[in-house]
Amino acid sequence: MAIMERGNTQQARGQPREQPEQEQERRDQQAPAERTLAGTLGDPRIRRWMWRIGVALAVLVVVTIAAGGRLGITAAVLAVVADVVRRSRRDSSIPAWQKSSAAERRTEKQLKSLERNGYLVLHARAVPRDDEGVSDGRIDHLVIGPSGVYAIDSEKWDKRLPVRTLSHRKLFHGPFNKKDRLDEARWEADQASRIIGGQVGFEVPVQPSVAIYGPSIPWKVMRVRDVDVYAGNRARSYLRRRPKILTDTDVQRIFQAAEKALPPKYG
Repeated sequence: MAIMERGNTQQARGQPREQPEQEQERRDQQAPAERTLAGTLGDPRIRRWMWRIGVALAVLVVVTIAAGGRLGITAAVLAVVADVVRRSRRDSSIPAWQKSSAAERRTEKQLKSLERNGYLVLHARAVPRDDEGVSDGRIDHLVIGPSGVYAIDSEKWDKRLPVRTLSHRKLFHGPFNKKDRLDEARWEADQASRIIGGQVGFEVPVQPSVAIYGPSIPWKVMRVRDVDVYAGNRARSYLRRRPKILTDTDVQRIFQAAEKALPPKYG
């Protein structure tokens, strides 16, 4: 009887009980909005910007109290910019093994300045498999210019260990013999020479070299096992001081052949 009276009271107030179908429909209408809000708050990018805004507001308040409103706004903006830059360097859609190293970027910067002198450069080019199936080679910088063609590998070595040579046949970094590294550089250059020469129809010598960053190099340029070895910051002068042996037409032909025959290592 009490239940009947409560039901009658609801009807008198104009609030009839919802049928199960109506109640489910109402919930379905509310669900998308709730899911959208949850998804938005769950987005790492949104959370990151919320965190940045929180930090910026905290910096704004502290600096404003200490040094005034204008400096407070400047400090807040700089805090946001610093975090954006920091995360952009740390978080990348490019896998770490596909990124150029710091040494490669330093050499690339030097080589870029040689473009006005007629030099063309291809970076991170793969060496295709040879007749024996050997592959996985990579030329960090293939340089084609008036003084010839060069395969430059950029290396970052421990600066605490000295670099020395023995009779122009052995290269040591501290106690470590770098014979395998030099042989690899020479093999890559030989492969590039053979492949490019086959494309253009004439012999294209490719000189291998290793630009070393980190330890002090006690010479300007030394040829060890047919590979030129020098300090990384000398890459530009290493190329500029050589005599001109190729015409502009030769440079263009070789560059186009190399670009086609030696694909990018990382697509």
